[in-house]
Order: sequence, then structure tokens, then C-alpha cells
Amino acid sequence: MLIKYIVVSCALLVSACLAPVKAEEKTIHGRILPADAVAYGEQVYRVPCNNTRNEVTFDFSVSVYQRYCNSDLFNDTLVDFDKSYTPQPASAESWSVADDGVTWTFILREGLMWSDGTPVTAHDYVATFRFSADPDHAWDLAWYYTFIDKGGIKNWDEVIAGELPAEKLGVRAVDDRTLEIVTKGVFPPLPKIMKYAFTLQKRALEEHGPYYNNDPATSVSSGPYMLETFDPGNKIVVVANPHYTGYRPPRLARIEGIYMSPATFFIAYLNNEIDTIGANELSPADFATIERDPELKANYLRPGMVGTDYLFFDTYTPPFDNLDVRKAFAHAINREAIVKGIYGEIKAMPAHSMLMPGFPAADTEGALKAYQRFDCGLAKEHLAKAGYPNGDGFPPQVMWMRNESPGIAAVYQATAASIAQCLGVKMQVSNKDSKIFMDELDGRPTGIALGAVSYTLDFVDPTNLLGIWESSGRHSWRHEDFDRIMDEASGMLNEPERREALFREAERVLVDDVGGAFIAHRWQGTLYRPTVRGESIREPGPNGSYGAHFGNDTNISTLYIGKAQ
Repeated sequence: MLIKYIVVSCALLVSACLAPVKAEEKTIHGRILPADAVAYGEQVYRVPCNNTRNEVTFDFSVSVYQRYCNSDLFNDTLVDFDKSYTPQPASAESWSVADDGVTWTFILREGLMWSDGTPVTAHDYVATFRFSADPDHAWDLAWYYTFIDKGGIKNWDEVIAGELPAEKLGVRAVDDRTLEIVTKGVFPPLPKIMKYAFTLQKRALEEHGPYYNNDPATSVSSGPYMLETFDPGNKIVVVANPHYTGYRPPRLARIEGIYMSPATFFIAYLNNEIDTIGANELSPADFATIERDPELKANYLRPGMVGTDYLFFDTYTPPFDNLDVRKAFAHAINREAIVKGIYGEIKAMPAHSMLMPGFPAADTEGALKAYQRFDCGLAKEHLAKAGYPNGDGFPPQVMWMRNESPGIAAVYQATAASIAQCLGVKMQVSNKDSKIFMDELDGRPTGIALGAVSYTLDFVDPTNLLGIWESSGRHSWRHEDFDRIMDEASGMLNEPERREALFREAERVLVDDVGGAFIAHRWQGTLYRPTVRGESIREPGPNGSYGAHFGNDTNISTLYIGKAQ
């Protein structure tokens, strides 16, 4: 009996040893997928695309506010951020600044390739910067490289104004891998600004024009994905780029952008038609559902604060040239009620200033709260002092929004209602096309008397969120003390405590003079299906936070679709 058992056992062992071993699933770049991943051919990530947007390009350097879905997957940038918003090598493997403090050198990684098999070079970046500064292009983010006097690229203002040719821009290719950028003055945060230095291909730009990526036949990518199918308003499909040699090789085989109304995003998610939704596309009712459902709540990942929502004014023109009018509006916003009833505390906290908690020089002590606290009685006093007792004679106002999703639009509608109810003024809210909004905002004189913006941070330095308020920035507000303080602080080296104190004083001036009326600081958040996995979203980041951190484009290289559990 014992002999028979041994024979059978050995037979089973031999059978097991001779059984074929399942091969490890690998990506197109040879990366081994995690053990819980579905087969590589099934690594498909479905994202919703907003069918109400006016979109024209995939490329950041062509238009920032009119880009199609999946746009940042096409091209890599010079510098990326980690989860703490610290600059990390991307297309540039390193950077340094000369002793003059204004000449920066970025060295590209060796072996970077376009999807057509040609090398990515510094000449591509030079061509992109020159195109962005071309006044005939009228780039909708042209202010970005000039909004801080010292930090802007040398001759940027003069080139975009048509006063100098693009060749005079402070950007040049020393050789194929060496890019030199010269700033107008000493500006230590420059590498952080290069987070948005996405490149176009010089050859494709010259041969096919700036919209070459809109056609799969002429599209060329330096990023982890390339265009396979483009059906505007219906579907966009990108697939892994086999020639990719950059810093974020993907696990996903393809990403499908499916167009639908933002009002149906959440329903599509619940019906397993899409895999993710961003916080701004979730309505207050959606958030209420998420908070009631343990599984939904567990898959709504919130990595940190990323933005401030606020009102801005044309302070050069009546009625908002009157400080008492601006103070009346600021004190008439019931931020606490708006956060509780519209955002939900899972999404935001009341704001009385521009810099959110956790941001350098932010007012975590609440010293600035009194300047714009909700106080309807005080708001009425200021409006009466301005000559409009109980709102009598105050001109009707239209608050412009920048093509906001229903969730954010509800915030500004509630803000307008709070002001109107408190002050007795007539208020309307109008959701404008992004291009129309930005053209009017950037116009001088501006075409927007009263507007609302959801501003997401670009890089973690006070010069970013405060710099847009300089007189050379995007808003029609000017204060000499603010400009002077910002100019001193932005280029300051080796005096971190003094620099922070200056930024704190600059923000106090901004809040007291009501350059803007601040509503809320937003948490970043994304709802994922349980099968969407990856270290970047499922493992804790700073302060134990989870989810895709804003500005961390390496996130796409860790995402994969896992097996249902």
C-alpha cells in the first residue's frame, strides 16, 4: 500500500513538473506586469471626455485651455514633480545655473526618441518656445513666462509684443542635448516652471503646422502614448508608443477617451462604462452618494490641496475700482455654507486668502481671515459707503465662468446668490467658452468686469499663486506695494525666512485690497474603479495621502488594470 502511494505521488509530481508554466505578462516595452494584473491585451483604461468643451489641439504649447482628452500623454516635458511637488528629472536628466544666476542649462536624457524613430533634441524645445512666443500664434498661456518680472524668459515680453523676432528669445540649443534658458533676472524656482515645457517636434511643426497631432497620419509623439483613433466628439484612442525611451514607460496598452456629457459621468462610472472621474466633474449629489457608499468612498482617493477658487474684478473700471465695493463683495460670501452645502468637506475648505494650507508662506494661523470673513452687516456698510445703500443704484452684474463643470459651476452660482441676497444687488452667472473667457481676461483693457476662476497650482512656490496678481500678470488689479514686495522676494537667494515673510506681507496686501475675493481651497481627488491599480495611487504619499498627485506625470507609468476581486 505504501509503495502504491509513493508511485502515485511521484506520478503526480512528474505531471506537475511537466505542466506548462504560465509566462509572465509583459508590456510592449518588456516590463513585467504585477501578478494581479489582467493580460496585457486587456490593459485598457477608459476615461470620460467632456462633450461640451471647445477643443482644438492635443498640444499644451498650441493651447492650454482647448486641449483634447489624453493630451499630456503625447509629449514629455523637461521637468516633472514627485508627490511632494519637488522637481525631478523628466526629459532633462539634469539642470544647473551659472554664476550669473540667470543662465540655466538643461541636459536632455540620452536616446530620447519620437514615435517616428527620430531623436528628440534641444532644437525641438527651442522651436516650441519660439512658437509659443510668436504673437501671430497668440498662445493662451503667454503670460506664464512673463508674469514674474525676474522669472520670465529673457525677451519674452518683447517677442510676444512683436517688438523682437523669436530668434531673440532667451532660449537656445547649445547642441542636440543641451538647452540653455536665460531669465530676465535671478529666479531660483525656474526648474519648477519648466514642469510645463512640453515639446512639439520641430520637423512636424515646420512641415504640417501646429495641429499635426490632430491627424493620426501626421501625429508624432515623444510621450508614452501615440494617437491611433481620433473621432472628435465621440472617441479618442491612444496606444503605447513602441519607440518610447523616456522616463515614464507605461503599463497600460491603450487609453480610450469616451465623449459624453459631464452630467452623465457618474452614471457611466456606476454602469462600468468608464474607469475614473476627477473631482471637478463630480456634482454635490455625486459626492453625497460617494460618502454614503463604503466602496465608492474607499476608491475616491484624495492626495492633497491643489487649488483656490476665487472671484476677480476689473479694478480699473467702475464699480469695482471702488475698494468699498470689493470689500462688500468679499464680506458677502458665506464660504462656510458654500463649502458645507455645495463642495462637501471631502472636496474643499473655506478660503480667505490665495495660498492654501501646506503651501509655502500660507496663512495657517488665520491672521488674514478677518479681511474677508463672511459678515453681511459689514458688507452692507461697505456698499453704502461706496454710494449704494441696500444695493440701490448698483449696476446689474454678470459673473463669468470659464467653461466650468456642473460641480464647480454650482459653487459660483451659490457664491453669486450669497452676494445678491446679502447686498440686494442683481447677479447673473454665465458659463463661457474657455477661449472666449481667456481672450477677454487677457485683453487690456480686460473684457471681464467680474469673473470666477478655479486656479490649480502650477508649481510649489509663492511666486506661482501670488505672481498672477502682479500688475504684469493676468488680472486687472494693481498695487505698487504688492509689486515691489513680490519683485524683492521672487529673486531672493539664501534668505528663506526673509523671503517667506515678504510673501506673507504681499498676500496681506492682496487680501486687504481685495484684488480677489477668495472662496475655497480645493482638495484634489479622483474616483477610480477598484480594478484601477498602481503604486502611484494605491500606496501612501506625503502625509499618508493617496491618489494621483497633481503635476506627477510619472503616475501614468504605474497604472494598470487588475483582476476583479
